Amino acid sequence: MSEGGAGKPANYSTEQRIGVLEELLHERFSCRAFLPTPVPRTIIERILNTAQRTASWCNSQPWQVVIASGDAKEKFRKRMCDTARAGAEHHGDFPFPREYRGVYLERRRESGFQLYNTLGIARGDKAAYAEQALQNFNFFGAPHVAIIHTDEALGVYGAVDCGGYVNNFMLAAQALGLSTVPQAALAFHSDVVRKHFGLGDDRRVVCGISFGYGDIEHKVNSYRTSRASIPETVMFVGE
Repeated sequence: MSEGGAGKPANYSTEQRIGVLEELLHERFSCRAFLPTPVPRTIIERILNTAQRTASWCNSQPWQVVIASGDAKEKFRKRMCDTARAGAEHHGDFPFPREYRGVYLERRRESGFQLYNTLGIARGDKAAYAEQALQNFNFFGAPHVAIIHTDEALGVYGAVDCGGYVNNFMLAAQALGLSTVPQAALAFHSDVVRKHFGLGDDRRVVCGISFGYGDIEHKVNSYRTSRASIPETVMFVGE
């Protein structure tokens, strides 16, 4: 398939273009079990080159990325697991939502219970909930983990732009046959992340992305979360 020039669409019909995007968005899910097979560097770089096209405020492109693989990933995994198991205080750079209420709380609960039910975790089993949460710090067995961070001076705008980058990273990975899971949990210990990778005090950790080849046969990857309807999320004004 040929590519269009700068600012020009590729030679696909409108239906083909929207069809590809719809397919990627429908296929993508938060993978919670990966195969240990490493992803070739050329494929990772293609993901990064694609995600770099993300739109940003004043074209600031505020995202910076650390990708840990192999022994480096394993050292980071161990440090994060030790920190989480020790019950260390959270030191996230961005405040956690003050409150989930109404439909947002309902959606959060639905997502959580889908996960627990799939794994056979009984409702109210807080010990099992906590153990499953710790799998975040094992990166769910993924061979690679990316840490997304931004400049403190850019504030919320830098973080919002990073959100767009994360989405495009995941869609590019999906297009290349990989699976991903975005992880706010890794940013909860941002001080540990900064120290481990030698990041400056002016860096703000947005999230992590564990990625690799998904273990599609694992039961934890068998369910999909729901999506709200257009009338629930959109208000048309005018015509």
